[in-house]
Amino acid sequence: MQKTIHSKEYQIVVEKLRALREAAGMTQRDLAAKLDREHSFVWRMEKGERRLDVVEFHHVCQALGTDASALYRELLDSFDS
Repeated sequence: MQKTIHSKEYQIVVEKLRALREAAGMTQRDLAAKLDREHSFVWRMEKGERRLDVVEFHHVCQALGTDASALYRELLDSFDS
C-alpha cells in the first residue's frame, strides 16, 4: 500500500475541500484565519504536501460550513467508484 498522501483517494479529498473553500468564496488566507492557523497550513493541505488527520478534517469542514460526517460518506462513495 502506498502512502495515503499520494493516493488517488487523498487527491479526491483535497480537491473536494478546495472546491468547498472556493464555493464558500474563501481564500486560503480566509480559511487559515478561521482555523487560527498559518496560511501555509491550507496551502500545503491543498497542494497535497500535508496530510490531514481526522480531527483536522473535522475542523476544516466546520470552518467551511460543511457537515464532516456527510462529506466523509460522500468521499467514501467516490472512493469506491
